[in-house]
Amino acid sequence: MERTVENVSIGFVSTYPPTVCGLATYTESLLGAISGDRGGGSSLGVVEVGGLHGRLDRRRVVHRHFGGDSRSLGRAARILNTYDTVSVQHEFGIFSGPDGVEVLDLVEAITVPVAVTLHTVLDAPTPGQRAIMGHLADRADQLVVMSNTAAARLAGRYGVDPDRIEVIPHGANPLFARPSLVAGGRPLVLTWGLIGPGKGLETAIRAFAGLLDLRPAPRYLIAGATHPNVVAAAGETYRQSLVSLAQGLGLDHLVEFDDRYLGGPALARLVRRADMVLLPYSSTEQVTSGVLAEAIAAGKPVVATPFPHAVELLTGGAGLMASHGDVAGFSGAIRSVLTDQDLRSSMGRDARRLAESWFWPMIGRRYSNLLSRLAGRSTDAAGVPSGEGARYVAG
Repeated sequence: MERTVENVSIGFVSTYPPTVCGLATYTESLLGAISGDRGGGSSLGVVEVGGLHGRLDRRRVVHRHFGGDSRSLGRAARILNTYDTVSVQHEFGIFSGPDGVEVLDLVEAITVPVAVTLHTVLDAPTPGQRAIMGHLADRADQLVVMSNTAAARLAGRYGVDPDRIEVIPHGANPLFARPSLVAGGRPLVLTWGLIGPGKGLETAIRAFAGLLDLRPAPRYLIAGATHPNVVAAAGETYRQSLVSLAQGLGLDHLVEFDDRYLGGPALARLVRRADMVLLPYSSTEQVTSGVLAEAIAAGKPVVATPFPHAVELLTGGAGLMASHGDVAGFSGAIRSVLTDQDLRSSMGRDARRLAESWFWPMIGRRYSNLLSRLAGRSTDAAGVPSGEGARYVAG
């Protein structure tokens, strides 16, 4: 019988708020879920990566790693080794070096069981990316992905033993599952998240030029701050290009922008107000989309490009897909959803059924159980986990 360690102490490696990115938001939600399930988070801590500016959340962050600093990396490993287990949230480029190769030095220095959550699993990686993934797969005690597509890629493209892969869906705030706030009148079509090239927003905006005959006229709201990396490189030039595109097409009365980075109750209320969600992403590689998971959790019909996570989740009836860059295809799909009440209702029901087990309290429990099992496997004959249950307290 497999041994587990109750209330296992966990050190997380990730970006973390106030850093604005999906990885940081994911980790904050995951820690909150585990802490809430336990009634406290004293046995949880974060080694924050990449947050070199802004305040430090001393309730959670036990060390802030400065990329490329070997002393900082060594301190990070020493702190992480005081926990029973470590959960590394991996995304290329979070650490320093080509493709974030520095992560391998950290993982090699960790002596307690490690689970690596892969937020990106590329179908066609560069040689450097493939090498990093291979090293992580060899070193990690368990790999976690958020979709069956990602698991299949790991096994098929990277040769990872399926028994070492755990699929734990992306979590969603239970607030998304509260009753719809659709108020009638002009239907609201919503896209949200960090704004930048690659989100396919140009295609979405152009699609609304084919919907000018609809009555009542729909509203298309693009909600979210411009990605910090885009702002650093070119300020708000990209956002202004989208505004100019909408104006040039005569869509000022249809296309709206909200430049706030929303989260928690505010985001949940906004999504619950939407009649449908539009995800026109340009990527053909995306195996995980938190926005998609949240839209489905809210029971919203989705129209998306066929990126891998969308194909996996929407094929069963929760959404429609249009080809990448297909303006006419998007116009047609949006029109179908907005004009067919039976279709909208059916898609909403399918979405809610799909997301029944995706909410953060359940996802946090699954992570806790997984990491407890990993700690149990490393328990020695005396019953003491390899990290000896020590805790590092931020000072």
